Formats: sequence, structure tokens, C-alpha cells
Amino acid sequence: METLLNRITSNSEVCLGKPCIRGMRIRVKDILDLLSAGATRPEILSDYPYLEDDDISAALAYAAAQSDHPILRVA
Repeated sequence: METLLNRITSNSEVCLGKPCIRGMRIRVKDILDLLSAGATRPEILSDYPYLEDDDISAALAYAAAQSDHPILRVA
């Protein structure tokens, strides 16, 4: 999974520092939005030929990692 996450970059000069795929101007959110709208991997790869299948997997892995957080309980 770490290899996949290495595909996710953040640079303040690219998309205002939002997490992007391999330094390109396609954000993780863009991939997630396409998938949630029902786009298939082949459709996304056809529409964005510079993307690779592992880029889509990386976006999903990144989103999963970001949603995992500790639960703090106050006594």
C-alpha cells in the first residue's frame, strides 16, 4: 500500500496543495468524484490517458487512510 501512496503528492504550487496524482493537476478528489458518480476504471483511464490503473487505486487507498482516525473519549 505504501507504494500506492507514493503516487499521491501535495505541492502548494499545484492545485493549491490539494493531494494530486503524481504531481499532475488531477486531484484525488477528482478521481473519487468520478468513481462516486458511477464512472468505471476503464472509462476514467480512457478519458484521462495519462493516468494509470494504480493511480485510481492510490486515490482510493489515500481516501481510506485519511478516513481512519482515533476516537477520543472524554471521561
